[in-house]
Formats: sequence, structure tokens, C-alpha cells
Amino acid sequence: MLKLTKALFCAAAVSMAGMACADPIVIKFAHVVAENTPKGQGALMFQKMVAADPALKDKVKVEVYPNSSLFGDGKEMEALLLGDVQMLAPSLAKFEQYTKKVQIFDLPFLFNDLAAVDRFQQGPQGKALLTSMDDKGIHGLAYWHNGLKQLSANKKMIEPKDARGLKFRVQASSVLEAQFVALHANPRKMSFAEVYQGLQTGTVNGTENTWSNYESQKVNEVQPFFTETNHGLIDYMVITNSKFWNGLPADVRDELQKIMDQVTVEVNKQAEALNQTAKQKIIDSKTSEIDTLTPEQRAKWREVMKPVWDKFSDEIGADLIKAADDSNKAP
Repeated sequence: MLKLTKALFCAAAVSMAGMACADPIVIKFAHVVAENTPKGQGALMFQKMVAADPALKDKVKVEVYPNSSLFGDGKEMEALLLGDVQMLAPSLAKFEQYTKKVQIFDLPFLFNDLAAVDRFQQGPQGKALLTSMDDKGIHGLAYWHNGLKQLSANKKMIEPKDARGLKFRVQASSVLEAQFVALHANPRKMSFAEVYQGLQTGTVNGTENTWSNYESQKVNEVQPFFTETNHGLIDYMVITNSKFWNGLPADVRDELQKIMDQVTVEVNKQAEALNQTAKQKIIDSKTSEIDTLTPEQRAKWREVMKPVWDKFSDEIGADLIKAADDSNKAP
């Protein structure tokens, strides 16, 4: 009787006021990092803004699952394609098997700074990459900054030769593997959740990451040396399942994209501040030494790694690499 009454009420409400009584659309937003990182903060901000949006009230509910609590590094893409999760923000290094062009973001020493990254991502070539995997079931919504990468190791690294023979953890990326091979080091693919233990046990001797990821995962407890190289980029592409996204009502889809655009501006604004705060925490912990390279020293690292550009030029596209390199020129 109660169910019948509710059904009659909903029918009346819909006919009289266009009110929706259906269960809300649930968006499970999973990621593999801590909440006090740029990605972690962005996911929570998106959840909060969707909940507060009058146009989405009772229509959409966002659930956030941080720190690999729902799916780990190796399973999250499969989960998205199966519809077990609706939103992810994987590192750009994770898209190699879906499109070779996104490998451009892994090329070492391609971008001088985050301003250059912004110019490329907001330009026509960068925007086109967001929709380049739609036919594979993956739709890009935005780019979120994490920041520029630094190197860590169990020994001091000032010259490129100092990395020779070391085992470095890398994400599952052919470009990142080639980057360490160029240094005569040994790349080892490893999920993000396993990095601390891998460094602690000596399975790997070093890694590359941003300051916020290092500090949030307490990598400084197991790595005595960091080298501030700013040699590469760790950014994320916020993605959704294409079928799920296209199946949403147009007004809901438009409102979610509008919120995502607003969140993206804020995430990218805060990313560098979070990294600098994290770097200072590592300094204050006194667990590790941070070495800053002179321009001449950094040029040597760049010279050793830059041949990786040519190695992947055919896969990525020489025109795309040129567009990214041109973004280093301030307008």
C-alpha cells in the first residue's frame, strides 16, 4: 500500500511539476592517491559542487574512493570500461594502449614549466586528445595538474651517470621505460600502491614523482636523496565511460561538464602550491637531502634523455611534438 501511495505521489508530482522521483544517478569516482594531493582534492571538490548544485539536486550523487580503496592502478581502467566505476583520473602515462598520441606528455624535458603545459592542453591539439579515445569507450573531460617530476634514489644523483645501474619504478609507459634506459638505468613497472614497499625492500632503488605524491606516500622515509630535475610531467586526464556519458540526459551532462571545468581551474591553480608545501614538509622532516641542479647540470640530463623524442616521433606524431615544444614560447 505504501509503495502504491509513493508511486501515485511521484506520478502526480511529475505531471504537475516535472519533479523526478527516480533514484539519483550514482557516479563512482575512484583514484589511487591520497586525499591531500591535487587529484584527491579535485575529486572531493567535484563531489561537493555536484551535491550543492540546484540543477543536479536529487539527480546525481558522486561517491569518491581514494587511495586505491575501490580499484588499484592495474584494474581501474578495466573497471571503467565494464561500468563498475564511472569516473577516473588516471595519470596520462596510462593511456598508451588506447592511443599512442597521449604518450606526448611522458616525453622528458618537453615542457619548460606548467604555463607551457597549459598553453598546449588548452590549444586545439591538446583538446583533441581528450576525445581521441571515444571509439575505445573512454571520454576525456579535463586535464588536471599534479606537477613536474623530480627524481629520488638511494644515492646522490647530480650527473646523469649517477643513475647508471639503478632500478627505477616506472608507470606502465614505454616512453618512461625508454627514458631510464637512456640513462643506462633499469626501469621496473610497479603500481603506485606498491612503491613504498618496493623502495623499502630494495626491489627498486629509486623513482620519479611530484613532491605532493612523494610526501603523501611518505616516500622520503625510504629515499635519502631527491634531485629536483623538473624533467617530466605528471598530469591526469579525468575520464568517464563514453557510453555512460552519452547516455546521460543532456542537461545533466552539460551541468556536470560545467562543474568539471570550474573544478579544473581550481585544481590546476592549487597544484603547484600543494607541491611546494609538500617539498617543505620533506625538508622539515630532515629524512632526506634535496639537490637542486644548476642550469648546466640540468642541460646534461636533458641531452641524455632527449633522444627519446625521436624514438617515439612516429608513434606520437612529429607535428604534435612540435606543437607541444612550441608551447614553451610565451605569447
